[in-house]
Amino acid sequence: MKYIDAVDYKLELGNLESSSFNQLLEKYALNKKVIIVDENTHEHCLPFLITTFEELSKAEVILLPPGEENKQMEIAFHVWEALTEYEVSRSDLIINLGGGMMTDMGGFIASCYKRGLDFVHIPTSLLGMVDASIGGKTGVNLGHFKNQIGVFSNPIAVFIDPKFLSTLPENELYSGYAEMLKHAFISSESLLERIIDQMKNKEEYSIDLIHDCILVKNDIVKRDPLENGERKILNFGHTIGHVVEGYYMDSLQISHGHSVAIGMVMESFLSMKIGGLSAEKYTEIESLLTSIYPLPKLTDVGIQKMTAMLINDKKNKEGKILSCLLNKIGECTYDNAIEENLFMEVFMHFKNLQINMN
Repeated sequence: MKYIDAVDYKLELGNLESSSFNQLLEKYALNKKVIIVDENTHEHCLPFLITTFEELSKAEVILLPPGEENKQMEIAFHVWEALTEYEVSRSDLIINLGGGMMTDMGGFIASCYKRGLDFVHIPTSLLGMVDASIGGKTGVNLGHFKNQIGVFSNPIAVFIDPKFLSTLPENELYSGYAEMLKHAFISSESLLERIIDQMKNKEEYSIDLIHDCILVKNDIVKRDPLENGERKILNFGHTIGHVVEGYYMDSLQISHGHSVAIGMVMESFLSMKIGGLSAEKYTEIESLLTSIYPLPKLTDVGIQKMTAMLINDKKNKEGKILSCLLNKIGECTYDNAIEENLFMEVFMHFKNLQINMN
């Protein structure tokens, strides 16, 4: 079992049965327990949880539809109504069992209900383990705009058990790898090499590598929990990635990790164009990411709409679109004001590349 010093909550990595999860449940023996799942974790993960931990045998289960397109206020309202019907009080416990969508939304639901009640994250996806469940960000989308409504609210504990990774399809694993690659791009070239090696080995998952990727985010969050400064570098790839994910939400449904990978390629190109990233390093990044995470077919209409969507990015300030830029692998800057026309140029560059390749 690996114990990580998080901000105001327990963060444990290892076998769930050997963790302090059971002791935590015993503290709530006289309180209601509610497990929030989606259709995937209801089938693949919930049976293990409720048969392994006796305290959960009578827990209420709330089932949500899967998919980022369902991470909306309407669904949250339905859950709040269900919690009310179950007569859940502020002294009760919510357990969020699932990937990044579940921990984001479940944390938001718990944080707002009756002005907040305790909640626990048990992430079941690689993306949830290394990124979404760490750091206290919760939220839901507003239409096609990612995480526009939310609060910073820490769980009382996060329990990360890599056994759940065996339930994931390959595309979900690669969604998580994208966030791991992001952690490496902003922190360490040696970490990047280790992640690339892991991606080639599809048989085993290195708990040490998961641990080290968690540490990258956790250490930054500890220094800047409310994202007033340094924590913003964790948004590398997300300025463009979020609009890609939002624009294609109802059609191609590109996963969050895949969208962030596309965002990292494009923001790396922007880093080469106006920042300090060398052409050589950019070429390496482009070759790595585009070989794993293909770009959707870009159109003039789509480019115009995605560029317009950037105006509502939640990281913007004083009417300026702000983005992260790489100086080199391991060195990232934040709050770089980028003109709208430059983003348009980036999208058009990749559209022309697609045309030339065909």
